[in-house]
Amino acid sequence: MTAATTRPQFDAPARTIREVDYGFFGPDSPTWKVWTASTAVIGFQRAVTLEHFDPALTAAVADVGGIYTDPRGRLDHTFAYFLIAAVADSRMAIEASEHLMQVHAKATGIEPISGKRYSANNPDSQLWIHVTGWHSVLKCYEMYGPGPLSPAEEKQYWADCVTAAELQTCKPADVPRSREEVREYFAMMRPKLSSSERAHRGMHYLLFTPSDRGFKLWAGSRLVAPAAIATLPKWMRETGGFDQPGLLDAAYPRAVRIAIAALKNDRLKLAVARNGVGPMTARLLKEHMEAGIPQNPITVTPSQARELYGRAARTTA
Repeated sequence: MTAATTRPQFDAPARTIREVDYGFFGPDSPTWKVWTASTAVIGFQRAVTLEHFDPALTAAVADVGGIYTDPRGRLDHTFAYFLIAAVADSRMAIEASEHLMQVHAKATGIEPISGKRYSANNPDSQLWIHVTGWHSVLKCYEMYGPGPLSPAEEKQYWADCVTAAELQTCKPADVPRSREEVREYFAMMRPKLSSSERAHRGMHYLLFTPSDRGFKLWAGSRLVAPAAIATLPKWMRETGGFDQPGLLDAAYPRAVRIAIAALKNDRLKLAVARNGVGPMTARLLKEHMEAGIPQNPITVTPSQARELYGRAARTTA
């Protein structure tokens, strides 16, 4: 039984997305470009599906049950956090990070297959969430959006990924720093991953959300799912029980690229964010699009931001 008595939930801070600075990466970064592209919606569905290969995360999701009682809200809050880490100012990012870790601290319990205790803040589980998120969003950007980043941009993107991991409980030395290290990480993780009955249920619920959760979520999940699945290796698809015909793999990417190319208009991008993810994500994306120059137009490190805006700084102010 989980120790959590309420559904873990992340709520965006009651301030606009970029007031004090440019956050950790800045306007010219590949991170801003990749995480605010329409393809990020596909990458996000891919990532939250892959999370269920971690038995501890599957147990946490199943015990808390938020994706079943409020799938739209859970997806919206999760994507909003990733977006804040990528493009918000450092104050909002630090506040969001501390709030989320506080919420995750309540999500503990026993993983039923191994009998081991799990914690949503466990560094290994947090690293799996982080790497699958950053890798999935880039993978879908490359496959359905503008294409691969330049070598310099890709090097910077993975350096940014390491920086963003500082907002979670990840061990810095464990975070992959290149595409090759990401491949090595997945190879190292593969023997540790599994797909139980509860994992299958979670994956299929996120890929093909039932109609009783609302028409938009039902229809949106089914439109995006084939695109997300098409980016995955065969072993993941077979292990997760959501493989699809090769004909769909061949036909879907071209159609998705055409659709994504048509979403250059900001209003259309916001509509995708609102209907495909949720209102919090759409609000943050809109603020990102409209944000002017912040009070201090520089980037900072997470440690610098924590000194300025962390809980310890707020309590002594």
